[in-house]
Amino acid sequence: MPDVTRRALATAAGLIGAGFATASAQQVQPPDLGGRAVDGKVELPPLSAPTEVQSPTPNRDPVAKRLGVAVVGIGALTMEQIMPAFGAAKHVRVTALVSGDPAKARAVAAQHGIPETHLYDYAGFDRLRDNPDVDIVYVVLPNDMHMEYTLRAAQAGKHVLCEKPMATSVADAQRMVDGYRDAGRRLMIAYRLQYEPHHRAMIRMARSGEHGPVRLIEAVNGQKQAPNQQWRHSLKQAGGGSLPDVGIYCLNAARYVTGEEPVEITAQLTPPKDDPRFREIEDICAFTLRFPSGVIATCSSGYSFHKSAQMRVMMPEAWVEMDPAFTYQGLTMHIGRKAGQRTPSSSAESTSATSSRPRWTTSPRRSAPAASRIRPARKGCRTRRSSRRSIARPRAAAP
Repeated sequence: MPDVTRRALATAAGLIGAGFATASAQQVQPPDLGGRAVDGKVELPPLSAPTEVQSPTPNRDPVAKRLGVAVVGIGALTMEQIMPAFGAAKHVRVTALVSGDPAKARAVAAQHGIPETHLYDYAGFDRLRDNPDVDIVYVVLPNDMHMEYTLRAAQAGKHVLCEKPMATSVADAQRMVDGYRDAGRRLMIAYRLQYEPHHRAMIRMARSGEHGPVRLIEAVNGQKQAPNQQWRHSLKQAGGGSLPDVGIYCLNAARYVTGEEPVEITAQLTPPKDDPRFREIEDICAFTLRFPSGVIATCSSGYSFHKSAQMRVMMPEAWVEMDPAFTYQGLTMHIGRKAGQRTPSSSAESTSATSSRPRWTTSPRRSAPAASRIRPARKGCRTRRSSRRSIARPRAAAP
């Protein structure tokens, strides 16, 4: 067998490479595959086969046509969730900031291209009336400040998106509603999950009756709060403890899954002794809701246990579960039913004749489900829970 020298190998490789280069030089991509602009939007042709998931082209409105938002309060929720989300939004943009910390406001403004002329302190809040770049005010403040700044925004002629809970009393909430009715503007409370695709799918499954009527709902939402004298531990500022902060996710979910309002409520509160976090507020709240159709929802919230955010809806022929269910990202859905049954139709879900539980996951910064991954399960399946990781709850902003 003749010896193969390095030079011979290098020569052969060079000839082969030249052959590939010549061949590739002869292939020219058709111009239309580069896409085109139509009415200010970029249209791109699919580059994958019809069997593959096609992602929409992320066109955004021109900057001048997006609605302008003034964010009031720059704390953890604003920095971790709100500002990044607005940065990716198609139809709105942040055009002003309100904060009691001028240095923090300038830093955030510089990061997001907001002019310093559009920065306000709380005393100068009412000057938003004279800013034509602001259409909407987003109130991200401690709960006892919601009513004041919502009404001041109404008097400035602005629409409002207000963080939950709406207020610390029914009377204050009614004043907010009346103020916006009188001003002819719109007020919305920032409950979001009823619009999230996983929750929309759960609502559809529960209300369609395809697996029988809903019989029981279980939900828990809570996390361990740091003993750092944060405003959530103040009854005056928060209006309560875990229930109005995170327990309302469970309450709201039971309402929109059933489409009904509860007719009977029972509850227990647990304030641990000798824990400075709970001198004024409750820790654990366990409550039961009974709905007109007979559905029972058992819910709980707390500030003293490791992050938990689960929900399960039980029907005669199936159950649907999310864990986590109430976070901003990482939502995961499991469905349990007899193997071989049809997988429910959904724009976000693949189907399989042998599958009995799809598992949906979300990308780190989005709420829309990624491509469904379906795993086969045995008859009378019992889902194997995926390993859980701690997911820090986005906290409401400080002023």
